Amino acid sequence: MNEMTRIVLIRHGETEWNLSGRWQGHANSSLTARGIAQAEALGKRMVDETIDHVYCSDLERAEHTARLVGGPSGWQPTLLESLRERDLGVLEGLTTTEMLEQFPQEYRSFCEGGPEYKIPEGESFKGFYERCSGAMEDLANKHPGSRIAIVTHGGFLGTCLRYVLGIPLEVTRNYALLNCSINRLNKTEDGWQMISWGDVTHLQGLKTLDDA
Repeated sequence: MNEMTRIVLIRHGETEWNLSGRWQGHANSSLTARGIAQAEALGKRMVDETIDHVYCSDLERAEHTARLVGGPSGWQPTLLESLRERDLGVLEGLTTTEMLEQFPQEYRSFCEGGPEYKIPEGESFKGFYERCSGAMEDLANKHPGSRIAIVTHGGFLGTCLRYVLGIPLEVTRNYALLNCSINRLNKTEDGWQMISWGDVTHLQGLKTLDDA
C-alpha cells in the first residue's frame, strides 16, 4: 500500500526583529502584537484539521507560535534543535547596514560565496539544506501515513521546498516565506509533492512579512 504522509509547515509569527530588519538565525526575538494575532488566527483555523504529531523548533519565537496555534487544539509539540533557522554566526542580530559596517567581507561572501561558504561561527547554506531536508525526511519516515505539523522558520521552509521541487541551491529564491503561513507537502513511496504554498487566508487582512 502506498501510504501518504502529510506535512504542514508553519512559519513562526512576526517578530520584533522581522520589523526592524535584524537577521535572527539562532538568536531570539519576541513576537510582535501582530505576530501573536497571526498565530491566534491560525490556531482558530487549525481546530478543524486533524494533526497526529506536532514538532517545533526549540527557538523561542517558534515555540511561542506553536503554543498559540496549538492551544485551541490541545497540541503538545515536541521541540527539536534540528528544526532551527540557519545559524548565521557573526552576522546574527545585525541589520544589513550593520553587517556591511562590521563584517563587510563576511557579508559579501555570504551573498556571493555560494552554498559551500560557511559563515564564521555559523552554517553554510549547503549544510543548512542538508540539516533541514534530513530532519523532514526523518519525521516523515518516523510517522508514515500520518499528518504532521512542523512549526519552524522561513529558512527551514525554503530549503524543504527546494528539496521537494529539486531547485538548485545556487538559484535565487522566487517564492514567498510568510509569517504564520500554511505550506503543505506530501510524501508517498513515489516521492515528495508540493500541494500548496504560502496560504494565509486565515489571517483575514493581517499583514504578513516575507522572510529576509
